[in-house]
Amino acid sequence: MKIVADENMPLVKELFSPYGEVVTIPGRDLGPEQVNDADVLLVRSVTPVNAKLLDGSSVRFVGSATIGTDHVDQAYLQQQGIRFTNAPGCNANAVVQYVLSVLFTLRPNWMSQTVGIVGCGNVGGRLFQTLQKLGVNCRCYDPFLDKAENAHLVSFEEVIQSDILCLHTPLTTDGLYPTFHLFNETVLAQLASNTLLINAGRGAVVDNQALLGVMQQQSLQVALDVWEGEPNILLPLLERVDIGTPHIAGYSYDGKVNGTTMVRDAFCAWMGKEVTEPTLGLRQEQLIDLSVSKSAEVLSDAVLSTFDVVLEDQRMRNALLGQRKDVNQSERADLVRKEGQAKKEKNFDQLRRTCPKRLEFNHFRVQGSFLTQENIRAQGRCDEKDVANLKALGFTVSD
Repeated sequence: MKIVADENMPLVKELFSPYGEVVTIPGRDLGPEQVNDADVLLVRSVTPVNAKLLDGSSVRFVGSATIGTDHVDQAYLQQQGIRFTNAPGCNANAVVQYVLSVLFTLRPNWMSQTVGIVGCGNVGGRLFQTLQKLGVNCRCYDPFLDKAENAHLVSFEEVIQSDILCLHTPLTTDGLYPTFHLFNETVLAQLASNTLLINAGRGAVVDNQALLGVMQQQSLQVALDVWEGEPNILLPLLERVDIGTPHIAGYSYDGKVNGTTMVRDAFCAWMGKEVTEPTLGLRQEQLIDLSVSKSAEVLSDAVLSTFDVVLEDQRMRNALLGQRKDVNQSERADLVRKEGQAKKEKNFDQLRRTCPKRLEFNHFRVQGSFLTQENIRAQGRCDEKDVANLKALGFTVSD
């Protein structure tokens, strides 16, 4: 059995080699010639899976190690009798980690504000659960959920009045509630000044050209991890947003391994094979010493110690807007544009491939003598609520 896989799927050879020959190829380079004689195709979101790719091939199973499926023509696969599976929820914790890093970076007082979540599926739902544990006031909009069973649901008109908006919808173009350009110029213009908009779902849920125009007229804070037209993104918008990252919100090592593992499990079920678990030694623990943290910064310091989104923003700006410091941002963008679209797209993909390894909160142990109950009462450097919040995020806490 020949298994062709995106080389960016971690542990794909370790997890799939018991079942056949595994050949890895960069996801954007996967074409008909690479998959023609494959039995199994394993992809991530950068590979469009459709008739153009698969017509005439021997592929009978397609697995996408992703939450989203808008890159896959599922109707075509069904017509051809090709089994499809994806990995819903595999990187939900990673996206929550990303959102928290953005919030602590851009809004130090965010926990006292109202957070609106648009799309409460695997990722948005996980974010909501996390924020509830932290005592944050949330509003959620998801027309596919039953309001009688979800008291936190509000209308779209209500959710966009939140201080902070987090977008976690799939990308759809039909049905009762299509999400393509859900945030168009009309909606964006309704956002109150100083609203913080975070999109870590799908790029085209926000009309990027309209967003650029609105940001030129009113004061919004914006963090974009996903972009319309990836990898050919709108550089003037990157110049203007507060945080810009190259579609890596879900790129924790844990999340990517979860995606590969979930696809492997579905493949074994389809084949009627026993799951063969290799010895991987994935569990790692790192220490975070918060002894010098001020009381108000304990949770922020812990989160940013695991993942500082500003570093990813800087990597992206350096790669796509240029590193020259003797010209302004607009001139840097002009320089990059002259180098051509192909290089811009290559740089965007390279940023994703070279994203530094990121571990989720459960790999970290927060320690410091100040965490003892005696010192908490005596010094007031970290109260019991901080300890509870750290544990709610998945940190291990010890003195």
